[in-house]
Amino acid sequence: MNLRDLKYFVALADHRHFGKAAEASFVSQPTLSMQIRKLEEELGVSLVERTSRKVMLTPIGFEMLTHARNVIDETEKMRNLARSSQDPSTGSIRLGAFPTLGPYFLPLAVPAIRAAFPKLELFLIEEKSDVLVELLKEGKIDAALLALPLHDERITTVSLFDERFLLAAPEADPIATAKHVRTSDLNDQSLLLLEDGHCLRDQALEVCRMSGARERAGFRATSLETLRQMVAAGMGMTLLPELAVRDGQPHPEGMVVRPFDDPQPVRTIGLAWRASAPSAKFLEQIANVLREKAADVLSQ
Repeated sequence: MNLRDLKYFVALADHRHFGKAAEASFVSQPTLSMQIRKLEEELGVSLVERTSRKVMLTPIGFEMLTHARNVIDETEKMRNLARSSQDPSTGSIRLGAFPTLGPYFLPLAVPAIRAAFPKLELFLIEEKSDVLVELLKEGKIDAALLALPLHDERITTVSLFDERFLLAAPEADPIATAKHVRTSDLNDQSLLLLEDGHCLRDQALEVCRMSGARERAGFRATSLETLRQMVAAGMGMTLLPELAVRDGQPHPEGMVVRPFDDPQPVRTIGLAWRASAPSAKFLEQIANVLREKAADVLSQ
């Protein structure tokens, strides 16, 4: 029995399809199938039930899956521990970010990280916040840019910066004539929001709750770009994070952006990693680089 075969088995359990599992494991389907057979012969049990349509785990397969995952997790912890005894800045970091932040902050942050740690290999992953949290806890990424607070004792977070929300409105809307707006101006207004799963939606709903605004019924966008275009088309107002509307970002004709008077609605962005991560001290250095870069950008 070897670790490679256990990983093949876990991949097959996750995908329930030999072809997809082989593709995810970067091997041919015959190779993966042969190694699963070999593992079954070594254990003396059938781990999967093969049908013409799909793959199902046998009862003992389900039990074995838990142990296989534990073995792989513990092995990864051993590797991380070994890497931490060396210089982490010469290794690799898997960094996640959510969609309403990543496209706007990472192009600014990554060059700063590379300048500070030129030998570091950086892998970037963009997913919704709840997915990033699960990837983080499963050890599939090393750190993630997330909106705070995050209440999970298994995850350590440090604050990086506060990002203001700005009001995006059709240029024909009376509210667009003001140079600044107040959150009270949103009272009884309906706002265009993102679909479920985006943390920006939750943050915007909190602003709605404080200001007396409400979500526009019958509409939920899948991206900030969709929100921008709908505002430009005169469909309504929305809240956009500051980095998404700074100089150089798309600004469709027909949409105006107005800042809020104090107290301004903001979201706090932080860096998160597993509390048990052996590279915690190095991730704190990464956080310092990100914090300094954000302060420089947001002060302009």
